[in-house]
Amino acid sequence: MALRVLEATARGRRLDLAFDEEAARLDPRDRRFARELTFGVTRLRGRLDHILAAFTSRPPGSVDPGVLQVLRLAAYELLYMEGVPAYATVSEAVDLAGSVSRGRARGFVNGVLRALGSSDHRATGTPFRDLFPSGEGEAESFLTQWGSHPRWLVERWLRRWSPDEVGRLVERNNLRPPITLAPLDVSADEAVEILAGLGVAGRAVGMGTECLELEHTADVVQALQALPAVVQDPGAHLVIRYADIPSGMNVADLCAAPGGKAVALSRRAAYTLAADVSSVRLRLVRENAERTGADVGLVVADARHPPIHGMDAVLLDVPCSGTGTLRRHPDAKWRLREVEIGRMADLQREMLEAVAPRVRPGGLLVYSTCTLEPEENEMQIQSFLDRHPEYRVEDTGVVPGSHRTPEGFLRVLPQATGFDGAFAARLRRLG
Repeated sequence: MALRVLEATARGRRLDLAFDEEAARLDPRDRRFARELTFGVTRLRGRLDHILAAFTSRPPGSVDPGVLQVLRLAAYELLYMEGVPAYATVSEAVDLAGSVSRGRARGFVNGVLRALGSSDHRATGTPFRDLFPSGEGEAESFLTQWGSHPRWLVERWLRRWSPDEVGRLVERNNLRPPITLAPLDVSADEAVEILAGLGVAGRAVGMGTECLELEHTADVVQALQALPAVVQDPGAHLVIRYADIPSGMNVADLCAAPGGKAVALSRRAAYTLAADVSSVRLRLVRENAERTGADVGLVVADARHPPIHGMDAVLLDVPCSGTGTLRRHPDAKWRLREVEIGRMADLQREMLEAVAPRVRPGGLLVYSTCTLEPEENEMQIQSFLDRHPEYRVEDTGVVPGSHRTPEGFLRVLPQATGFDGAFAARLRRLG
C-alpha cells in the first residue's frame, strides 16, 4: 500500500489525496503506521537517497524507479521506525522489489538492505550523519542533502537568511506537524480544561494565539465533538487575529476551502460569504460550517471574477507556492519549481486587481498566503499599493510584535515559531 502511494505521488498525485484513497480501509493503528512511513519517506527522500547511494555504488537516478521506492521505504523503516524487526523489513522489501522488477532486483535489494541494516551507523542518534557535508563552509550541500530539500529552494532561502536559520527551517519542515485546534467560543485555556475533563490531553500554544495542541492525534474526533473548534495551525489562526475585522460587517472569504477561516470570521460578522473555485473543496467548507453551527453562505466562484460588490471586508487567502507549509505537504517541495513562484504571483495579482474595486470605500481587504517567498508577499503588496493609492496598510497591533514587520504586515516564520508559515496584509480602502 505504501509503495502504491509513493508511485502515485511520483506520477504527480498529491500525497495526502493518494494516501487517503489507499488507506481508507485500514484500521486506525495500521493507518498511523502507513502514514508515518509514506510521509516520512517523502520528507527525508533526499537524505535517504544520499545514504542509499553509499550502499548501491550508483546514483539513485540510475536505479529503477520502482526499486528505488522500495529501497526508500525499507531504509526509512530501518533507520527511523521502531518496533519493526530488521529481518521483516528486509524480507518484505525483497518481495516487493521482486514484484516491481519481475524478480531481477531481489538480490540487489537484499544486499543493499542487509549492508545498511548491519552498519554501525544505524545505531547512532543521527544515522549516517558522517556521510554528509560537515555544514561548515558547505551549508548549501548539507541543507540540500541532510536537510532533504531541493537545492534551488535552499539557495533561495540562503540569500535571505543565515545557514543556521535555514537549518532550523528545514529541520522544522522534516518534523511531523502536531494537531492544533482553534476554539471558536472559548479561550484555549478553557478548551484545555474542558478536554481534560474528558480525558483528552492538550496544551495552550500561546505566542499570541488562542490555539491548543493535542497530545495524541487520535483524540481529534473526540475533541471536535466536545467543543466548537476548527483544525487550524496557529499560523493560519494568526491571520484571522491580525485581520481584526470588526463585528457586524458583511464579510467575504474568496478562497475559502477548507473553511476554518470563514467559520472563524462568521462568529463576529453580520453575514459571511465563503467562495471557492472548487465545488469539491467547497464541500469541506460546508462540513466545517455545519459541524460548528456557523452561518455561512456558499458559492462556487473564481476570485478573479468575485461575486461581490461593496463588501465591508474581504479576506483574499490566495493560492500560493505554499513554502510555509512543507511539513504538512512534504511532496510539495519535490513537485514545486522556481518558475511557479512567478506564475503564482501573476495569479495573485489578477485576484487583487479583481477584488480591489469590490471593497466599499472605508472597507477592508485582507490579503494572506502560506508562502515564505517575498514575490508573493511583501513585494506583491508593495506593488499593489503603488498601483492603488486608495489603499493603505492598517495594522491594529492585535498580534504580538514578533509576528509583525516594520511595514505593518503579519509574517509568521516556521523557524522562529514552530508554526506553519503565514503572511498577511490588512489594507484599508480610503474614502
